[in-house]
Amino acid sequence: MDAASTDVVPGDAAPAAPDSQAPAPSRARHAAGPATIDLNQIAQFLPRTGIGTDVHAFAAPDSGTPMHLACLEWPGEVGLAGHSDGDVVAHACCDALFSAAGLGDLGSNFGTAEPQWKGASGTALLSEAARRVREAGFEIGNIAVQLVGERPRVAARSAEASRALSEAASARVSFCATTTDHLGFLGRTEGLLAVATALVYPLPDAVRPVVP
Repeated sequence: MDAASTDVVPGDAAPAAPDSQAPAPSRARHAAGPATIDLNQIAQFLPRTGIGTDVHAFAAPDSGTPMHLACLEWPGEVGLAGHSDGDVVAHACCDALFSAAGLGDLGSNFGTAEPQWKGASGTALLSEAARRVREAGFEIGNIAVQLVGERPRVAARSAEASRALSEAASARVSFCATTTDHLGFLGRTEGLLAVATALVYPLPDAVRPVVP
């Protein structure tokens, strides 16, 4: 038996043909047809996410401005300056909701050009933002928001803040806080910053609730 015949053991498959003789792979499975998935149509029902931020400087210590934060009042703390009540936490939540739903941002909805919102509470703004998002055909999955600053110390009231924010948005809101280890304008207690993310999902017309 010569060397060439020993390459194939009885019962084995025949040797593969050289590359030059191999049949071209079939592409029929990639061809478009009646069952082709319309990705654009599917995307209409995918969840959408948004990011929101807000920052306010502290009011002057002798201004008597009360502190409104995370839809709560904070007795004994100097408040934040702003067109409304300066609630950076509630405002960041609003901004994230508008971003997720493609409805602009905080300024385009509640900016200084809208005098009816001057002095409005964070609770009122968050409730209205959630209403507009639902009116646009979305439901809110959840919101997560983080406060960044040195004061006030909020750990003891974080659960209370989450509840107040959730009630205002009629949706689950989780609240937490951190500091910058005394770095930057936040570390110098010149102001507060909040960052939020929101998840919303579009509803088919047939199941959209009637929003008052």
